[in-house]
Amino acid sequence: MGVAEWFLSSAERGNTATDLDVRRGDGTAWTEGNDVTPLIHGQSYFPELLRCLRAMRPGDYVMFTDWRGDPDQLLAGPDTDVSGVLCEAAARGVIVKGLVWRSHLDRFAFSEQENRHLGEEINAAGGECLRDMRVRPGGSHHQKFVVLRHPGRRDRDVAFVGGIDLCHGRLDGPEHEGDSQRQPMAKAYGPRPPWHDIQLQIRGPAVGDVETVFRERWDDPAPLTRNPIDRITDLLHRDDHQRGVLPPRPPDPEPRGTIAVQVLRTYPARLRGYPFAPAGERSVARAYRKVVARAHRLIYLEDQYLWNREVVRCFADALRDDPGLRLIAVIPHFPDQDGRFSLPPNLVGRQDALDELLAAGGDRVAVYGVENRSGTPVYVHAKVSVIDDVWASVGSDNVNRRSWTHDSEVSCAVIDDARDDRPPRVLDRFGDGARVFARDLRLRLAREHLDRDPGMDADLVDPRAMFAAFTESAGSLQRWHDTGRVGPRPPGRLRPYVAPALSGRTRRWADPLYRAVYDPDGRPVRMRRAGRF
Repeated sequence: MGVAEWFLSSAERGNTATDLDVRRGDGTAWTEGNDVTPLIHGQSYFPELLRCLRAMRPGDYVMFTDWRGDPDQLLAGPDTDVSGVLCEAAARGVIVKGLVWRSHLDRFAFSEQENRHLGEEINAAGGECLRDMRVRPGGSHHQKFVVLRHPGRRDRDVAFVGGIDLCHGRLDGPEHEGDSQRQPMAKAYGPRPPWHDIQLQIRGPAVGDVETVFRERWDDPAPLTRNPIDRITDLLHRDDHQRGVLPPRPPDPEPRGTIAVQVLRTYPARLRGYPFAPAGERSVARAYRKVVARAHRLIYLEDQYLWNREVVRCFADALRDDPGLRLIAVIPHFPDQDGRFSLPPNLVGRQDALDELLAAGGDRVAVYGVENRSGTPVYVHAKVSVIDDVWASVGSDNVNRRSWTHDSEVSCAVIDDARDDRPPRVLDRFGDGARVFARDLRLRLAREHLDRDPGMDADLVDPRAMFAAFTESAGSLQRWHDTGRVGPRPPGRLRPYVAPALSGRTRRWADPLYRAVYDPDGRPVRMRRAGRF
């Protein structure tokens, strides 16, 4: 068995219109020879992004997409605001191209004005940042990546892909003290909400695939918005909707590592389809459904939502089919918003999903939330999965129907060619063996959640032992809370997730709102009726 058994083939992606799988000439749906580093939290990602941006020269170019961009968000201290750093790059001759989601109205807790201001400042400095509303009604562009290319210096080329937006609230670290530039959130998260997230730093041929994702969106000839009110507003603001020409594409960077990377995406089916995905693309969903069916010992998830019974059914089927399989999920204790009409719909989809998983796996399913050492809940925004220490994925996509069918998403599935020699060397049923990247990522996240120092993870390599360690640590911390926090606080950040109860009356109005607005379905009608992705 090899990479091809875990990754999607071009046919399995189900989108023949994209350049991703044809541009190399042999139809291979992934790249090999990459170097991939997980940057856990904004305090790891933002300074590295800053360093790379400030090293760019005239003629280099940067392409980025974002769900939300706050112009004044600091990357690493004074004079490192996002807008200023990108404007400085543009002023010294770096080609800056950006696509940010146009967003819904601010009064609905979105980011309309922030994204407008970021674009205005970059455009004034000589770059080009456009607000893109080419989405399904009620949808968003949720992709978060940055590509830096250096013609003539391809060894410097790098892409950053994951869940971290260039906005307030993301500059947090492993201690989870929060970002001083806070984003309004539910009261439970306090005045400076702690934030758990991850971004991948990618060097090697996969940078060209991430760039392709940007180029396909940029070159879409459709208007950036068809909303007549938006277009009148833009005329009044004298906004320019004309997209400039992108610089010529250089050759992909040379191989430099041991890692295969497959770029996965979600695009919805739309009345006026994307030229690069006329019927949409659901390779995120298809990749999950393929790889979860192969799971044998451990599925490790960190996810913002974990919603929807139909979406998690592939996990439930795997748990039923293999009595030795365990699933650990780390999710937020509370939704990010706690309004009277926003909280219940957030809980409906999660409870349905957890009911499905627990019915299938019983005590082999463990679900936790995270808190910092002060007892403040940590908002888990990460979108991470590790299957049997072979396949790992990090991206913008959550495990819910919206991310799998309705919004634009991008993630990177990763398989390291380097084997990990620590026993047990093989977790999967096919004998492919544990890989260095996937295992190290799982253990690094586990150490943080268990409050352990680097290297203190020998007892966590075996999935059964890690499952037990999580259970014991979370149980101890929960008992300490239940008994009035008497005595020293036990080590660890995990507590068992307990779903708030919803009355039947609440569910009757929250359930249709959840399905129509919070977790909509962007599949073609026939596919939806057949339960396919």
